[in-house]
Amino acid sequence: MTQNARLIYLSHPQVQIDPYVPITEWPLNDVGQSRIRALAETAPTCLDGTNSVFSSPERKARDAAGPLASALSLEVVIAEDSYENDRSATGYLPPSEFEKTADAFFANPTKSIRGWERAQDAQTRILISIKTMTHTAPPGDILVVGHGAVGSLLYCACANTPISREYDQGPGGGGNVMIFDRANLRVQTHWCSIEQAFEI
Repeated sequence: MTQNARLIYLSHPQVQIDPYVPITEWPLNDVGQSRIRALAETAPTCLDGTNSVFSSPERKARDAAGPLASALSLEVVIAEDSYENDRSATGYLPPSEFEKTADAFFANPTKSIRGWERAQDAQTRILISIKTMTHTAPPGDILVVGHGAVGSLLYCACANTPISREYDQGPGGGGNVMIFDRANLRVQTHWCSIEQAFEI
């Protein structure tokens, strides 16, 4: 039986946090780069069948998408509306303060928390972005490099479950994968690390 084409959603791995640099311009740190290099080395095998690579416009996602696309002899397509939930109203927050604000973001999806984009709006945006990719990309698997929060909102939409941080990717700094059926966005797997997902 032929396997249905997949949409593989990958959250960028660890980043270099700098309070004086806009969040959208944070690069991958050494750990994040190392994890992407390891995945890129196995990409022709573990991502066989992938015929398109999309990335959020944020630098951390582009830093992850570039080596993977190169390993697959593909170009990165920037999906301008696939960025992380807009947190520009606060910018950088210390870890404990960020976690409290993120908890409130997921718990109150119809409200703007401290000026952040509302969770329901971010969910609608990422779902439309993903559906556009499925309709415009060439046949085959699609790799999307994005972010943890909007990825979790995408999961909730596709799993037909209320928005909840229960479905967030959890601690660890990112570098996790979810897989969907490309044709109907039915969830095939929830978050797991790239190392577990691709056995690297």
